[in-house]
Amino acid sequence: MDPAAGRFIGAGLAAIGTGAAAIGVGLIFGNFLLGALRNPTASDGQFGRVFIGVALAEGLGIFALLVAILLLFVVK
Repeated sequence: MDPAAGRFIGAGLAAIGTGAAAIGVGLIFGNFLLGALRNPTASDGQFGRVFIGVALAEGLGIFALLVAILLLFVVK
């Protein structure tokens, strides 16, 4: 296999993490909304934890994107 082809395949596999992060953010907000509709009084206490979870999920997505970009442009 050509090393350039391996870089593209590796970058594509690393970029899957960005899509997984988007799915994770959707699940976090969906479950928060489900819980807030069931118990509206407890939603104020959980709102800060939702943003922590979203920040962690987005951080992992950005990290996966960074790895994909490094594989494309830095690794020779």
